[in-house]
Amino acid sequence: MAGIGNNIQVGSLSNCFVIGIDGKPDSYGGIMLVDQEQVQLMKRRGGVGHDLSHLRPKGSPVKNSALTSTGLVPFMERYSNSTREVAQDGRRGALMMTVSIKHPDSEAFIDAKMTPGKVTGANVSVRIDDDFMRAVESGDTYLQQFPVDSDNPEVAQEINAASLWQKIVGNAWKSAEPGVLFWDTIRKESVPDCYADLGFETISTNPCGEIPLCPYDSCRLLAINLYSFVKNPFKNDASFDFELLAKYTAKAQRIMDDIIDLEMEKIDKILSKIEKDPECNEVKTTEKHLWEKIRNKTLQGRRTGLGTTAEGDMLASLGLKYGTPEATDFSVRVHKTIALAAYGASVEMAKERGAFEVYDTAREANNPFINRLAEADTEMYERMKRYGRRNIACLTIAPTGTTSLMTQTTSGIEPVFMPVYKRRRKINAAEAAAQVDFVDESGDQFQEYIVYHPKFLEWMKINGIEVRHDYTQAQIEELVAKSPYAKATANDIDWLEKVNMQGAIQKWVDHSISVTINLPADVSEETVEQLYRHAWHVGCKGCTVYRDGSRSGVLIAVEKKKDSTAENRKPILVKRPVELEADVVRFQNNKEKWIAFVGLVDGRPYEIFTGLADDEDGIFIPKSVTHGKIIKAIDPEGNKRYDFQFINKRGHKTTIEGLSDKFNPEYWNYAKLISGVLRYDMPIDQVLKLVGGLELDSQSINTWKMGVERALKKYIANGTTASGQRCPNCGQETLVYQEGCLICTSCGTSKCG
Repeated sequence: MAGIGNNIQVGSLSNCFVIGIDGKPDSYGGIMLVDQEQVQLMKRRGGVGHDLSHLRPKGSPVKNSALTSTGLVPFMERYSNSTREVAQDGRRGALMMTVSIKHPDSEAFIDAKMTPGKVTGANVSVRIDDDFMRAVESGDTYLQQFPVDSDNPEVAQEINAASLWQKIVGNAWKSAEPGVLFWDTIRKESVPDCYADLGFETISTNPCGEIPLCPYDSCRLLAINLYSFVKNPFKNDASFDFELLAKYTAKAQRIMDDIIDLEMEKIDKILSKIEKDPECNEVKTTEKHLWEKIRNKTLQGRRTGLGTTAEGDMLASLGLKYGTPEATDFSVRVHKTIALAAYGASVEMAKERGAFEVYDTAREANNPFINRLAEADTEMYERMKRYGRRNIACLTIAPTGTTSLMTQTTSGIEPVFMPVYKRRRKINAAEAAAQVDFVDESGDQFQEYIVYHPKFLEWMKINGIEVRHDYTQAQIEELVAKSPYAKATANDIDWLEKVNMQGAIQKWVDHSISVTINLPADVSEETVEQLYRHAWHVGCKGCTVYRDGSRSGVLIAVEKKKDSTAENRKPILVKRPVELEADVVRFQNNKEKWIAFVGLVDGRPYEIFTGLADDEDGIFIPKSVTHGKIIKAIDPEGNKRYDFQFINKRGHKTTIEGLSDKFNPEYWNYAKLISGVLRYDMPIDQVLKLVGGLELDSQSINTWKMGVERALKKYIANGTTASGQRCPNCGQETLVYQEGCLICTSCGTSKCG
């Protein structure tokens, strides 16, 4: 919509791209070429995905001055930074990076985003094969190797599959990433992969995961508003017009094919601009060859991305409760109708306009998706065998975030997030009268405002309920309870049924589905594990979870304000439990390596022990360990002690006894003082002031003091004002904490220490 008819900006109509160099070369030249290609696509407003499985694992020999490879993680940061650079001044960059679980560096890939401030410009997903999942379920080991698809690998190692799986689950619970891509399901179901040897082998996905693509292919997206096919919405006689849906799906597929030709016009304009650009040919060659490859692949397959939006509103307006088997069955019927109509239209266009270049009925004979279509509509399949098909693949379900705002509906196949919610709009601090309500971990600034979901208001009007803007929170909750959205919001629904719904609809979508399972903050890691595993069993191509509060988001619940005055503050937990969840924080003071163990209650620091990481005295924790438990124990002599317990790579519990004996006794005494303050819920920024104000003669204690400050900064709530401190750049008292850094909301200056 932004590109068609826009003769001012020279851009692409494609939403999704995947890039990947032929032969998958593992060289600096290849790495830099991918970096340059992704930037060239992003500046034309395209989202980009690429796979890192071809990069050598850390420690592999290389024939340059480095002698050994750094592995793939440093290049994740490079690609991420490039994306954020493109995202400056109103432009947006979007990147997906994937890696095979078979790659020896996959665990490092999985952990890469767990360090605050790292790889902030990309989504990451792991390509998981069926062998790995079977090893998880059976408790067997799993073979990692490099190259990942070689019969004679240079590197091979056996790992505990269950342990690595738990790492994926744990990180997703903490930070909503990585997502998982069930790669064997994707490849087996993929129609384009029937032509893998002709250049259509799927290697990665676009940033939101709904379009798995081969190198240099792209896709344009279009969404059908399902709510618009409901007759008499929110009334007792509400019904759905399937015939009208089939009719307009066929029209939509024709529009999609037309858009491919419009895209060719855009690509030709891009190539023409490149030719006229003043740079020398040496500079322009990469961009020119990139768009030539995309143009050729687009015409060869004529791939389309016809999808839907307003699934949640459609179900609610029909009196169906999202997250129930009845609603799932109805949704499957809707998407089956769309699949048959879209493919039928593609066949008709092949008769009129010609099939896509490499169409071959025999190649697709064993494809599960094509066989489902053939069984559901034999006549259409016979026409397909006779005339071919215009498009190599047709369907997807994208997030449709901006699209759903314009249609004023729920997005994609998601339920309503909340009937009443607060939304954040990204702003430029230089705007006149800009109101900064929130700054995320990357320093981006947002304004907040309250919104009623439009179809919720429509339900109110249809049912004669007065629409007012002064309802109390209690009155709003009462209204929601009476509405068809009751217990059907993103956090309320049956999560397993949502996975069932995704898997069932996936049978009628040839690409994939972008969908997120929203979970409340107190959900367990075990629940996340159950959902991920269930998604594999029911045939989902991927799965992503978001636990409320696990990272800065765009939508936040409207909450009652709590009185935070000193008189009303209460201890978070005075009596220490026997076991506490704990984070391990490592840092360096001058040239010394230090370590801190931070006990947590509800994710908030409750106690902290820190000192030198002295391997000789027995405090050796593998660098991969970032989380565990602090256990209060009693030794055989009856003395109290604190042990640290963690899960090692083999999935076994390892216990380090007596933390109190491992650190300098003076450190321990001060640690008990700070822990006592934390237990009475003093705000962490105030704890830092207390620690920073300690005047101590001992140089080592002052070094310890710095370590405590560094360890606790990461737990300061985002957006907390640093009262009394001025920005060193603009001089304003507008510093707030974000992921342990001080960021100025006026000028964007970041002050980390």
